Amino acid sequence: MSDRPARPDFIRHFKELQQPFSDGLNPDLAGRGSPLGRALGLVKLGIHYEVIPPGNRSSLPHAESEEEEFVYIIEGKPDVWIDGVLHPLVPGDAVGFPAGTGIAHSFLNNSSEDIHILVIGEANKDTNRVNYPLNPARMAEFATRNRAWLDAPKHELGPHDGKAIAGTRTD
Repeated sequence: MSDRPARPDFIRHFKELQQPFSDGLNPDLAGRGSPLGRALGLVKLGIHYEVIPPGNRSSLPHAESEEEEFVYIIEGKPDVWIDGVLHPLVPGDAVGFPAGTGIAHSFLNNSSEDIHILVIGEANKDTNRVNYPLNPARMAEFATRNRAWLDAPKHELGPHDGKAIAGTRTD
């Protein structure tokens, strides 16, 4: 018998919370995620531990008007897609996206191993709008809910289409 008190509800392990995610429309938007912030009772921060399998990506390339976002690479070798250009990442790398810049981004798993990332951002801002520069259908859907960022700063996009292809990362 232990004299140690029970752990409070705001201490959790990511594996306890892990569940599959998919947007249902794009077959390469899939993985396993743990909504840590919500599970720990946080309402101003969204914190997600995500495991993204080879050939998948974290999201459609997007930029947010009001919510900052931070991503930390825990395991694996993802590529971050920033305005049409891929940048290779390794464990320990951190990427920050200030709100309102219009910098579109997504994390792609072009490797042959799962990647593990920690995504932290502001949450539940009613005024936040999202721009999807490569996805007019998603913009139209968001516009019906007054969530589309229609006047986002314009950026010249590089040649990459924002889609992951397993096994194409060479390092």
